[in-house]
Amino acid sequence: MKKYTVLSAALIALAACSTAHKTTSTATQSGVTVDGKLWTSLFQQRAAEYKALCFQAYNIATLRLNESLQQSTAKPRAIVTDLDETALDNSPFAVHQGLQGKVYESAAWAQWTAMAAADTLAGAVTFFKYAAAHNVEVFYITNRAESERTATLQNLQRYGFPYADNAHLVLKPDNVGSSKEPRRQALSQTHDIILLLGDNLGDFSALFDKKEEAERLQNTIASAADFGKKFIVLPNANYGDWEGALAHYQRLTLPQQDSLVKASVKGY
Repeated sequence: MKKYTVLSAALIALAACSTAHKTTSTATQSGVTVDGKLWTSLFQQRAAEYKALCFQAYNIATLRLNESLQQSTAKPRAIVTDLDETALDNSPFAVHQGLQGKVYESAAWAQWTAMAAADTLAGAVTFFKYAAAHNVEVFYITNRAESERTATLQNLQRYGFPYADNAHLVLKPDNVGSSKEPRRQALSQTHDIILLLGDNLGDFSALFDKKEEAERLQNTIASAADFGKKFIVLPNANYGDWEGALAHYQRLTLPQQDSLVKASVKGY
């Protein structure tokens, strides 16, 4: 009897351990949102098609730059570009977070940018060097924080980006919104902005700042002639304002985000 009692206790303990293990696994299990970012990062890192899209964007930018050089301007020419997922590739950060079952976190992002380890997008350095060689200034207007300035400059200088200095790195001022429009307007007072490059519609115009999905689409259609002309869009399926618009700019938990994704996609 004692033998059976001991055996029963062992089985109960084993079952409890198994249950605890399953509970833990479920709690840390990735969902649609986290796994989705791993997939988009895989595409960004490994797909030749992604590189082709980047080359295509920068090739078009070169054509538009050459067209501008044939015309006279009243002010010095300037190109405005975003940094993240436009000139610099931050997919390792998304992978790092995803493998931990996490998405974006400001503290983790600060640790990543402090490493100054982001690679470049295909065609980026070549294009910006070409612009600089033709006396076109490059301004990096980014929503990175002022605290990231030193590391960001190190990252840009590491790959030889031109105009990688304090005057041309325009970070988001502290305690203000994320709109880049005031910074673009300030630059337009002294320079003729001939091209804007970015992965997010807010990189181009205030028409897209904090707008709902329907209005973003409406304004995109209305601005169709500018894409490939003055607005050069780089591919980014990993993140962007399109996510915020989908959630009506509300903060959602991961389970809520997963449910929203499933409810928003079309199938048959």
